[in-house]
Order: sequence, then C-alpha cells, then structure tokens
Amino acid sequence: MNFMLKSAAFGGRRIVSMAAAAGMLVAGAGAASATTVKWLHLELDPKNVAAWEDIVKKYEAQHPDVDIQMQFLENEAFKAKLPTLLQSDDVPDFFFSWGGGVLKQQSETGALQDVTAALDADGGKLRSAYTPASVDGLTFDGKTWAIPYKVGLVSFFYNKALFAKAGVKAEDIKSWADFLETVKKIKAAGIVPIAGGGGEKWPIHFYWSYLVMREGGQKVFEAAKKGEGEGFLDPAIIKAGDDLAELGKLEPFQPGYLGSTWPQALGVFGDGKAAIILGFEATEANQRKNAGDGKGLAADNIGRFAFPAVDGGAGKPTDTLGGLNGWAVTKKASKEAIDFLAFLTSAENERAMAKAGMLLPVAVGADDGVVNPLLAESAKQLAASTWHQNFFDQDLGAAVGRVVNDVSVEIVSGQMNSKDGAQMIQDAFELEQ
Repeated sequence: MNFMLKSAAFGGRRIVSMAAAAGMLVAGAGAASATTVKWLHLELDPKNVAAWEDIVKKYEAQHPDVDIQMQFLENEAFKAKLPTLLQSDDVPDFFFSWGGGVLKQQSETGALQDVTAALDADGGKLRSAYTPASVDGLTFDGKTWAIPYKVGLVSFFYNKALFAKAGVKAEDIKSWADFLETVKKIKAAGIVPIAGGGGEKWPIHFYWSYLVMREGGQKVFEAAKKGEGEGFLDPAIIKAGDDLAELGKLEPFQPGYLGSTWPQALGVFGDGKAAIILGFEATEANQRKNAGDGKGLAADNIGRFAFPAVDGGAGKPTDTLGGLNGWAVTKKASKEAIDFLAFLTSAENERAMAKAGMLLPVAVGADDGVVNPLLAESAKQLAASTWHQNFFDQDLGAAVGRVVNDVSVEIVSGQMNSKDGAQMIQDAFELEQ
C-alpha cells in the first residue's frame, strides 16, 4: 500500500513519494547489489533537507554499495498513515519518532527493531556517542527502540517591536499572573497577543501540559501516569485547567485560531500579526518559511522567555517540556541502515546541523555547534532543567494523548470546564489499562 501524499525536490536530490519509490527501485535494479535504505521523514524546510542531502552524499561516497532513499510524509499524514504503513510493503528502514508512549506502543507491535545490541556493540561505542538522557528517553524495560537524534524545548517567543509598542517587557514575566497581565496590555494596545494553532489541537496542549507541570510538579504527573492517587483528577491538574480557562477568557488568540494549523499560526507570528507564540526551539527558523513573504521576522526582532511559574504551584520554573526525538528502526532494516544512522547522528554531523540551526544535539561533544542566539538560550535552559518532560500527547500514548489535545482546546475555548476535562482524560487513561 502506498501512502505518500507529496513529492518535492530539494537541492540536487529527489525527495521521492512512497508511491514513486517502488518504481524507482525497479528502475534502479541495474545498480548491481546496492543496498537500498529507505528513510521516512517529515521535514519541510528546504535548507534542512539540503543539509541532510549533503550528509547522504558523503555517506554514499564512502559506501558506494548503499543507496539512501529519502521519503517524505506531511506531519499529520505521517501520524495518520504510519501504523498502516509499518505493516505494508512500503515499510521504511527508519522513520522519525517523537519517543514517549507512541514509540512504546510501536515497539509492542513487533514492527520495530530493538537497537540495544547495536548501541552496545564494540564495547558500547555507539551508546557512548549520545548523552545518557537521550538514550534513556527512548528506552523501555531495558530495551532501546530508536537511535537518538535531537532534544527539544517548548518556550515562548515574542516580537520585540510589538512588545515595545504595547509597553511590556518579557523580563517582567515571572509568573502566570504576570503573563496574563501582559496579554491584557498587548490586547489593549490593539495587538493580537498570541498566535494559536487550535485546528491541529496539539499546539494548545503545550499550555495545559506546562500548567500541569507548574501546578503539580513531577510527583503529581508521574502518579497520574501510574494510576496512583487521584490520577488526572488530582486537584493540581484541575487547577491547571482553571489557569488555562482563565487565559481563554481573555480571547488572546488571532480570529479563527480554532481552525488554524500550526504552520498557519507560525505564519501569523512571522507576519507580525501576533506578539507571542508558544513553540519549539526552532521557531525562529520555522516562522520564516511560513511567513507570507518567506522572510518573516528578523532574527534580532525575536525574543524568548521560559514558561513562567505558577504562584503556589508545586512545580519548579526550571522544569521543562519538549521532545526527545529519534529514528525508529523497523524490524527488517539492514545493518547498513543502522550504520548510516550512526553516521547521520555523529558528533561531526550533529555539530554541523546545530550550527545550521536545525537542532539541539544529543551527540556528545556537539553542543558547541549551537551558535544561533535563540537556540543557545534554549540549550542553556535545558542544561539547567530539573525535570525534562516529553510532550504529554506523546508520552501518554496516542489514545490518551488525543484526548489531552481535545480537552486542551475545549477548555481554552470555553467549551468545557477543567474538572470535566480532567475526568475525560482519566476515563481515557483507564480504558488503556
């Protein structure tokens, strides 16, 4: 079955659709005994893909018997089609993974390859190439199910010019109450405070997740995940929903945000039509490619600040939320696929990707490649993190994560109260047990 929705050309290498891949394999059959490695990704930025292309060319030059075939699926299609794709004839050798509960569930289907032995071969040479936390985050019950790629951080980014126009300062935002006051002042200045991507729902769950972390701390969230105590009906979690509802009452997002995709929200921010966006560490780069003019805000016009503390909350302001991404290897992937992944994620290549602003590296010794000021700020915050939590919708698994995303949007839009939202999440969690 063929599920590729798009085909695009970046640089000198053709990024093929899954539908075209089979035909290309036939056409390339004359390439003697070359081993084909199929790499499924969802990267849209041509500059990033070009950087990957360069890495592929270097590897293929050193390994003329290996053909790395890059294949692309758009983000939402990737999530929807991947389960079926893994059981099809078009199964890739490796694909992008957000880690967490989704990766754990995939590992339980038998579709993935346990890469523990590969990490521990040659005295643990590959394992020692990555930060311990990055390997641990992709490990369940002593088995590792993906090769680490990058670590991420969700934080606020803001338009400095719009903040100045509204007479507000990022450095004054120390608490959630301060943030709400800032939103009010921005709105009073005739500026849309926040760019929101409610159409895809998961961008809104960042708010609920961080507020749960700030109100309850790690102890409350870990207990809920284990089904202990009051679970997701813990008072701190309900209070987090109340905090989110309070933000929603200010109507802080752009008109029509409930139908906006994440790329559209980035475009709103990049076009200077909203003062703030809560997004990934690569927001500065991503807003450029989604802006109407393809340029977006100048880098020196973008500032950044951490998600603030909540007065009286048990969580620490140094607790962080973000991804731990890796490359999940499928069951029948060749040893060449893992060898290429080791090359792709080497310190040398991760350093180069970091310098290009593509990632915060997991390869040991590659952190000196983070030269972009905003990325460097994210790296500094991560270095001081007291608890780094993977995205809730990933960590809790697809079924519960979907409810978390739905509830987050319904609470902030005033369609549901926080207690009912917590109950829905608890019910979904219990169904999965």
